[in-house]
Amino acid sequence: MASDPNHHTVLEDVQGFLSGALLCALGVLIFSHLGLITGQTAGLALLIAYATGWNFGLVFFVLNIPFYLFSYWQMGAWFTVKSFIAVAILSIMTYFMPPLFQIASIQPLLGAVIGGALAGFGLIILFRHGGSLGGIGVAGLFLQDRTRLQAGWVQLCFDLILFATAFLILEPIIVLYSLIGAIVLNVSIAINHRKDRYIAH
Repeated sequence: MASDPNHHTVLEDVQGFLSGALLCALGVLIFSHLGLITGQTAGLALLIAYATGWNFGLVFFVLNIPFYLFSYWQMGAWFTVKSFIAVAILSIMTYFMPPLFQIASIQPLLGAVIGGALAGFGLIILFRHGGSLGGIGVAGLFLQDRTRLQAGWVQLCFDLILFATAFLILEPIIVLYSLIGAIVLNVSIAINHRKDRYIAH
């Protein structure tokens, strides 16, 4: 029997999850090096980590726990398991990578663009393999599957609220650079992860 061309094998999923999480982790490390925040739940975790000194990976993992219930209820058990695995991989990578991957210098605007692009395409890979990084990404995919709203635009709306809050904690120029990175991230998703164009049915 021929294999389903729209179904990934376990090996393909493993490669996809590791690659997607790695790109996201690199984006987070660039943002963290510059003191920037990214969007979605990861951005909220970074903001909490900056304000408290707690480890990003642990904060990010804990923040996602409530979203697993919603994910299981609306998106199914398999999607929830995959999202849990993706979040765990990213949390582990961001916990252990800083001593192994150190950035000497990068201009903030360029760093925001590169970090946003890396995280955006990492998320697209995870989406294409049936997972997410939990949190707002789950809500975005849920709305995209059931309405004409693109996941990237849903996430961008959340990010605008997040960045408005960030002005209370971070310097305005830092928030501005962070917002540019979030726009790059979400526009990448909105253009390259469209249900009507790229997602197989």
